[in-house]
Amino acid sequence: MNILLVYPENPDTFWSFKHALRFIFKKATHPPLGLLTIAGMMPAEYNLKLLDMNVEVLKDNDINWADCVFISAMIIQKESVRKIIKTCQKYNKKIVAGGPLFTAAYQDYPEIDHFVLNEAELTFAGFLRDLEKGTLRRIYRSNEFPKLDSTPVPRWDLVKMKKYASMNLQYSRGCPFNCDFCDITTLFGRRVRTKNKFQILKELESLYSYGWKGDVFFVDDNFIGNKRKLKDEILPMIIKWMEEHGRPFSFGTEASINLADDDELLSLMVRAGFDTVFIGIETTDENSLAECSKVQNRNRDMVASVKKIQRSGLEVTGGFIVGFDSDKPSIFKSQIEFIQKSSIVTAMVGILNAPYNSALYKRLFKENRIIKNPTGSNTDMTTNFIPKMNYQILLEGYRTIVSTIYSPNNFYKRIRSFLRNYKGVNRSNTFSFKYLIAFLKSIFRLGFVDRGRYHYWKTLIWSIFSRPRFFPMAVTLSIYGFHFRKTLKI
Repeated sequence: MNILLVYPENPDTFWSFKHALRFIFKKATHPPLGLLTIAGMMPAEYNLKLLDMNVEVLKDNDINWADCVFISAMIIQKESVRKIIKTCQKYNKKIVAGGPLFTAAYQDYPEIDHFVLNEAELTFAGFLRDLEKGTLRRIYRSNEFPKLDSTPVPRWDLVKMKKYASMNLQYSRGCPFNCDFCDITTLFGRRVRTKNKFQILKELESLYSYGWKGDVFFVDDNFIGNKRKLKDEILPMIIKWMEEHGRPFSFGTEASINLADDDELLSLMVRAGFDTVFIGIETTDENSLAECSKVQNRNRDMVASVKKIQRSGLEVTGGFIVGFDSDKPSIFKSQIEFIQKSSIVTAMVGILNAPYNSALYKRLFKENRIIKNPTGSNTDMTTNFIPKMNYQILLEGYRTIVSTIYSPNNFYKRIRSFLRNYKGVNRSNTFSFKYLIAFLKSIFRLGFVDRGRYHYWKTLIWSIFSRPRFFPMAVTLSIYGFHFRKTLKI
């Protein structure tokens, strides 16, 4: 059987980094880990081909080759999914779909033949059995949350690694917190489930065996959900492996802000090779934090927490939200001040949306405030419900935040402030010719053409004399700023 695994195209968004990736001749940030994991569950005799539409074009010949087309998608990829479905229908090909988009809203896709929903460790084996017997049902789903000890190593042999800026792997699913605007606990539960250290070891070995060196992102929604296991087993194992293999990787992940409360965990993460962590800050307003049940962020000095994480050796990227019912017009100034004081260079600010099946969605649905489906984008200046704040005030306030924090003066000021405080030690030393080319391209594009060229030169010269060790970071973050201004249309 010929199976075509198709990953839909992502639009140009804050996290796509499309404008930055061009500086290093890459097509996409990460490969589609879900499809690669599904591929690892398929029988060895199947002929598999992965086509990531973010790195190559889906052609008629690809569809003709396949007996069946598998699609995995997120909400933000809806438009591309529709195009894939039309192409498959044109050639009368069976479609099997799974992933967050379809788990949340499979009923919106009557054209799709079969759905493998929820977590594949429980639902995919039944699909395969029925496929072999010729007795396929339309929907395979489960309300249970499986253990992850049977999850296979992703099929990295299907990936064109040179097209990507980073590889990825997953250690855990689930989150102990229950923020009402987040659908993670609906999808994966509040009990954190993890792979064992031998599985993680195999995944590191697999990436290394295929020649990868550079960034690896742990896609966990909260990497520190089970702190004890991390400190006792996983991180010591990674530290040992990295030392034995010459530290080929730099790791990034996502975590809650209570990471700042655990000095031992911070130290182990840095020693293991972690250098970046995304943290959901969301809002500076205590009433809004209480409203959305963001208990881990309440009653703390969040600027101090961020600064501590930065000093430990981790760059903090952050998520921020406006549009909570408790928000007042003063929130816009407050968010700007926090972002500048915390020196969070990569700060994603979005208008609140209610994802399918989240606690927020259910509450707003009962209040008759849901007006449309979510787009899946955090930064497209839309919301899918009626906010309590006047919408025009909310929209103008949002525009004020992003135009202020990504103005060249404020953005480059944050780069310098961050690098003064940063104590990083693990940035990857995998230099290559493409990075030199990226630097030269940045000189032309950011140093002579971009309207922020004065601040670009000021920051690079400052870095050379004040923080020369982090000069490559100064260049990289400058390029990120170019992408953010293009995407946010600033």
